[in-house]
Amino acid sequence: MVKIAVLGYGTVGSGVVKVIDDNHEEVKNSAGEEVEVKYILDLRDFPGDKHEAQVVHDIEVILNDPEIKVICETMGGIEPAFTFEKRALESGKSVCTSNKELVAAHGPELVELAAKNNVSYLFEASVGGGIPEIRALNDSLKHEKIDSIMGILNGTTNYILTKMEKEGAGFATVLKRAQEKGYAERNPEADIEGYDACRKIAILASLMSGEYVHYEDIYTEGITKITIEDFEYAAKLDMTIKLLGMCKKNDDRFFAIVAPFLVPKDNILASVNNVFNAITVHGNMLGDVMFYGKGAGKEATASAVVADVVDIVRHMDKHICINMNGKKAQLTAKDNAVRQFLVRVSANEADDAKELFGTNITEIENNLGEFAFITDLISEKHFEEKKNTLKTVKGYIRVL
Repeated sequence: MVKIAVLGYGTVGSGVVKVIDDNHEEVKNSAGEEVEVKYILDLRDFPGDKHEAQVVHDIEVILNDPEIKVICETMGGIEPAFTFEKRALESGKSVCTSNKELVAAHGPELVELAAKNNVSYLFEASVGGGIPEIRALNDSLKHEKIDSIMGILNGTTNYILTKMEKEGAGFATVLKRAQEKGYAERNPEADIEGYDACRKIAILASLMSGEYVHYEDIYTEGITKITIEDFEYAAKLDMTIKLLGMCKKNDDRFFAIVAPFLVPKDNILASVNNVFNAITVHGNMLGDVMFYGKGAGKEATASAVVADVVDIVRHMDKHICINMNGKKAQLTAKDNAVRQFLVRVSANEADDAKELFGTNITEIENNLGEFAFITDLISEKHFEEKKNTLKTVKGYIRVL
């Protein structure tokens, strides 16, 4: 029997315990041994809970117990989670986590620390909830030369954009509805400003490159400037709007970005709606493969944490290698990326826009009293320079 501890008895932590309770035999058969939750760390007591006797308030109880072989950290945040994880690895205990903020900030350091102590550090649940893309990258696709990862990485923003498109509702209205349904936090900044998606693509980019892609080095835009009018243009172009995180490698160049994109309706990502996530991976031999599912939620995320527990138990006393190290990846500047843009300006600036962006633009008819067009292929740097000379830019969106 392998005994484990769960740090944090909130949404995900209680989900981990539930998965082990409800799927006890399946977990045992998959792991090759019975798995038992011995401790649950939380500041609170849970009178009446079936696991109230396992709740402890002192991390030292867990760290000093030689019976504990695996720790599931589901607390969230950087501290004290980072200190707890680090001490656990140093004491010879494997760790698995759903904490994307911590993995994005300290993942390579913790992976290296795990290797040093011949234990494992796994974080499947940190990206895409229960979608098993990290395990696929680290195992099934390890032989591939991965040159592109792209996807819808945040269910909250995808829900908001879906409702704006389908119902013609404004951003503020849909955000309020998302908060009422529990899809968005009371403070939704991490979602709507793109920070959550940025941390997730940083983790995936680190796995793809084998180096450390720091999330603060990734250019990030959220969805707060997207309007109903933007969706009207998207419909005219047979496109939709999605918040995408992407990283691409071309020869010696490596690039990552998070931003809203116009996505053609014939692209598979265009059909991913509501709170669902989807991640496409391109390998040199495999071509494109997509991972799809709910990117959050108690049971889905907890299932991914338990999958890591099973993997660790099956490889007990061995280090499970992760393609990530502390060497910082060199990202190329956003300025070098070349793409098209949808641009909206006041009608009285149409001539100026045509002169700036040339004759190869595609004008879009509208009844909004403005001039809208798709640029020719242009670098981000040159687009920014030209855009900034216009006085009445009402909006712009990148085109996938």
